Amino acid sequence: MELREALLALNGRNVPFSVRHALPKEKADLVAECEIPKAKLRLKTRMRLVPAQHEVLVLEERWEPSHESGQQYGRGGFKVYRQWEFQRGADGRRHKVETLRFDTRDVRDPLRAMVLNAGWTWRGVLFRY
Repeated sequence: MELREALLALNGRNVPFSVRHALPKEKADLVAECEIPKAKLRLKTRMRLVPAQHEVLVLEERWEPSHESGQQYGRGGFKVYRQWEFQRGADGRRHKVETLRFDTRDVRDPLRAMVLNAGWTWRGVLFRY
């Protein structure tokens, strides 16, 4: 229960996500959600706490833009999202400028650090949850 409360306490600590209790259909104990509207990106990290083994089973999901179908679903791993645009510099020439940079590890790392600091194991899963 201490780990659950510690993870929920991450809310409001200058992190790009919110942690909440999972809904029954999500088949988890806690869910961390992050939405980046500028990139049309949505991340969800479902966490199931297994106190007997002191481990947290984690399923990382993402919904991102796709050229073919509009939205593409993916699981696991990390990804860095970047957007660029051309802007005129002080010299009057066009320069490519990064306008967005988001790394999915910005969501995973604070959660994982909290779990590991509590002496639990962080175990990522891809297929079975």
